[in-house]
Amino acid sequence: MLKDLQKEKYASLIREEAYRLGFSFCGFSVAGFLEEEAPRMEAWLKENRHGKMGYLENNFDKRLDPRKLHEGAKSVVSLLYNYYPEEILPSENNYKISKYAYGKDYHFVVRDKLKLLMRFIHDEIGEVSGRVFVDSAPVMEKAWASKSGLGWQAKNANLINKKHGSYYFISELIIDLELPQDAAATDHCGSCTKCIDACPTEAIIAPYVVDGSKCISYFTIELKEAIPMSMKGKFDDWIFGCDVCQDVCPWNRFSSSHHQSLFEPHPFLKDFDKGSWEDISREIFNEVFRKSAVKRTKLEGLQRNIFFVKE
Repeated sequence: MLKDLQKEKYASLIREEAYRLGFSFCGFSVAGFLEEEAPRMEAWLKENRHGKMGYLENNFDKRLDPRKLHEGAKSVVSLLYNYYPEEILPSENNYKISKYAYGKDYHFVVRDKLKLLMRFIHDEIGEVSGRVFVDSAPVMEKAWASKSGLGWQAKNANLINKKHGSYYFISELIIDLELPQDAAATDHCGSCTKCIDACPTEAIIAPYVVDGSKCISYFTIELKEAIPMSMKGKFDDWIFGCDVCQDVCPWNRFSSSHHQSLFEPHPFLKDFDKGSWEDISREIFNEVFRKSAVKRTKLEGLQRNIFFVKE
């Protein structure tokens, strides 16, 4: 067993290197079973709030216990990486995509940072075994980030950091190194219901409960079949993801722009209007979204979204 002073020393080394690599926040929690989250997740799945996202039913036990993802895991290192842009893409006479998809796919950018952090741990601390995760495995990222003191899970189910809002990518290292447990974050939503009131499709069915099968992000990204006509006229020009519940959140007045050049939008996007989107060719799609998360929909999926939203 590591002594407390040794744990604190390792935690300080990891946190300082995380900040040097560009992460905004870094926290630690003890790897174990998520007792509070288990019944909530089970009920959410039974009520079919995940829609066609069948993968959420898989690996239920692993999703609730990181020790089943990496044998011998002792700690979860949770990290936040800012993606709030300095400049919002024009919205007048335009379709909208989520801010997180403006630039290069975050999976690659953040994963590269995590690998560097893992290498640093090996070099400075020793033979530490672990895995890196960025929205790529059955990890309940928001639960671990909250336990690690990085923010609270809000009424829109997003993680909110009291100092800088919610425009962050969450990622983790699950490692076999003992680290100190940070204090869990407390809830600061209060009586506010702005996110619930603003949701165009009423996907936030109760405070802290989101019906994923009603979310615009689900329809425009996850759903592979035709979008139900019952949703017609409700997308408010969103064609890839949706930021409404974040945009209206009072805590996001504290958001500050990122300093990651790879998250800057392709120059073409700054000049796009509705006509540009509606006439987008495969050549332009491949050029603009070659390394973007938008590529996930493929051209045909994006065109489906555009023509569903088009009046």
